[in-house]
Amino acid sequence: MKKIRSIVALVLLAASMSSCATVFGGPVTEYQRTKPVAGQPQRQVRAGALIADILLFWPGAIVDFATGAIYKPQPKTSQTPTQTTTNQPTGK
Repeated sequence: MKKIRSIVALVLLAASMSSCATVFGGPVTEYQRTKPVAGQPQRQVRAGALIADILLFWPGAIVDFATGAIYKPQPKTSQTPTQTTTNQPTGK
């Protein structure tokens, strides 16, 4: 019985010490890892993951910021291929 309690306590401790965005946020992309250079828009933070990190175990927020998992993935833009027309002279 004591062994089961210690295992349950260890699992609960490990779960509370984990960083939410790293565990539940999915794979970290290159966009999330690289810091924006001057002139580029800043990356947006996942508010839910930040609040969960602060409420559950605040050092988890440090892990999330260090790994880049706390940042939102790159927004998907709908790019439609544009057709370019050239003005070529007609042979007349």
